[in-house]
Amino acid sequence: MTILRARPAPTLAVVAALAAAVTATGTAVLVVPAAAAQGCRVDYTPNQWPGGFTANVKVTPGDSAVSSWTVTWTYAGDERVTNGWNATVSQSGSTVTARNMSYNGSIPAGGATEFGVQGTYGTSGGSPSGFSLNGVPCNGTGPTPTTGVPTTPPPTTPPPTTTPPPTTPPPTTPPPTTPPPAGCAGAVLCDGFENQTGSTPSGDWTVVNPDCSGAGTATIDTTTTHSGSRAVRINGAAGYCNHVFIRSTKNLSSVGSVRYGRIWVRHTTAQPTDHTTMMAMADAADGNRDLRMGGQNAALQWNRASDDATLPEQSPAGVAQSVPLPINRWTCLEFMVDGSAGQLRTWLDGTAIAGLTADGVPTHDIDGQWYNRTWRPQLTDLKLGWESYGNGADTLWYDDVAVGSSRIGC
Repeated sequence: MTILRARPAPTLAVVAALAAAVTATGTAVLVVPAAAAQGCRVDYTPNQWPGGFTANVKVTPGDSAVSSWTVTWTYAGDERVTNGWNATVSQSGSTVTARNMSYNGSIPAGGATEFGVQGTYGTSGGSPSGFSLNGVPCNGTGPTPTTGVPTTPPPTTPPPTTTPPPTTPPPTTPPPTTPPPAGCAGAVLCDGFENQTGSTPSGDWTVVNPDCSGAGTATIDTTTTHSGSRAVRINGAAGYCNHVFIRSTKNLSSVGSVRYGRIWVRHTTAQPTDHTTMMAMADAADGNRDLRMGGQNAALQWNRASDDATLPEQSPAGVAQSVPLPINRWTCLEFMVDGSAGQLRTWLDGTAIAGLTADGVPTHDIDGQWYNRTWRPQLTDLKLGWESYGNGADTLWYDDVAVGSSRIGC
């Protein structure tokens, strides 16, 4: 049996709690679980890509509070959990056991807590089963999973039936206004690209090629969309000068020091070993150099252009804390940058990614390199596109983009 020690949630209090939960010899301290009430529920929400997965697990004890918890379930295939957060996770055969950390063992009646796991598989068996909390079967009378591992991409949302398709206006009038994508009310930027009337992004967006330009192109696509009838397509070629981005022309200064973003993205080619960028934001506190989101070593990463610091660190253990961007399906990418606290968080399809979290406390393999200096970003713009610093070509689509001062959600 392999015991995996979880990385706690990204706060100072949690880091202290994790230290209290591990002995000097590195052995996890396990609390004897209290009984669980009948009617408990365990919600298992996965995100899968070829050969790997993450899952968010929500624990609800039911009508009675618990002072500690142990959750178990069984995989039907050859899934192997390699990492966890907010829980101490172990696996024996196909059975997984997750125990609370020192800081999240108490759950009130009607309350809930969440933890996460990451793993690999050769042949997925589909839905896990046999969920229990402190030995009590959950989710009804049988061991039925709440949410199975998806085997097909999520369906494309059809265009709104109440909004007529945009028409080309006369040259002297502004482009037509259409309702924003659902779920971004109050955001400073909220755009599903439905007001784009030409083949090249314009109006609220401009095509930019920082430093040099080459084979990369940005176009409006009407055949592949997340919602509505339009999205932006980026044809990204390999090589530095082939980069291309669309940059928002909106004034994003009113967002404030805490910035949340929500972007639906789809791409065709697995992320390469070489460094790439797909989103960039200029940082006025860092000489207007970009804070960049992209990939390296076949997984997502953040990168600081001024000193090339990466989140997570590009050690094998660090890269294992991130995930690849799934291919050939729409994925919801969310992020939060807190300029006052110097913190950063990232969610993929609603699941927090441990390796893409800078919590203010340097952690080896995660954000130790990130905090090699004081970091208090002041982000001023948003650019979406593709830049490769070596090998790596990709075709990407962006849709339903939103930026605001509170979390927007998928």
